[in-house]
Amino acid sequence: MSQKTKAWTAKLGSDLLHALPQISWNLFLIALGSALCAVGIKGILVPRQFLSGGFTGLALIIHYVSPDLALGVIYFVLNIPNFAFGWRLVGRRFFFYSVAGMFIFSAAIQAINLTLPVYDQLLSALLAGIVIGVGSGIILKSLGSAGGTDILSVILLKVLSIRLGSTILAFNGIILVASAFLFSLEKALYTLIYLYITSSMVNLVVTGLSQRKAVYIISPKWREISQRIMEEIQRGVTIIKGQGGFSGQEQQILYTVITFRELSRLKQMVKSEDPEAFVVVSETLEVMGQRVGNQPHW
Repeated sequence: MSQKTKAWTAKLGSDLLHALPQISWNLFLIALGSALCAVGIKGILVPRQFLSGGFTGLALIIHYVSPDLALGVIYFVLNIPNFAFGWRLVGRRFFFYSVAGMFIFSAAIQAINLTLPVYDQLLSALLAGIVIGVGSGIILKSLGSAGGTDILSVILLKVLSIRLGSTILAFNGIILVASAFLFSLEKALYTLIYLYITSSMVNLVVTGLSQRKAVYIISPKWREISQRIMEEIQRGVTIIKGQGGFSGQEQQILYTVITFRELSRLKQMVKSEDPEAFVVVSETLEVMGQRVGNQPHW
């Protein structure tokens, strides 16, 4: 073995050893999320004959029509063309984690067999939405997914900044309409409730308290407020020159981006300096940047 080959092998081994904790953590998140999703699917959806959206919904429809076909195997087979599509548009790291996620998710569906003791249809839909939504969110908190519409959701998030849960809900709606013609409308409506709860839980788990708020502040005491934001909250402030539409006077507009947990402090701070200050708080979808950024690492 040449010196160059030895050096390359040593570097590869060092890189793998350094990345092992991160790889283990991401695989743990995928496994935990897959187990929760499998509990919701096998413990609620299948016993109640509920439908679903995306690839899971397609797998359930095929399973209901042909019960002899294993649900996990159906899901795995349906994902093969999906991953062929994702190979070109999704990052390699996300792709390989998602391949592992597909195997883990399919295996979890096959391995877990239980029925949760909830018999009311509405409560079953709510519980399924919570359990599967949390599980899907945990999977997406990793650097991969379990396949299915998750890959499509991440592509749209990266390209068009469309929220993960919103994409899942829209895509699932298409499947749901088609499924309503094959099964009862009542089952489809209960499934719609479940899907809405799922999308809400995905957004909550993935963004949660990491959501950022954009704040505009108009006050004659803009200097004092700006200084306190930078010193006490340690966030940057942009000063925008403006002009009052009625008075015609020049005004300074403060613009800053803070975390959800810092919002209360900021409002108290502004109120203490100027109770008459005009403050506008708006939600942000994504923020890129080292200090206050919250973009997922996909």
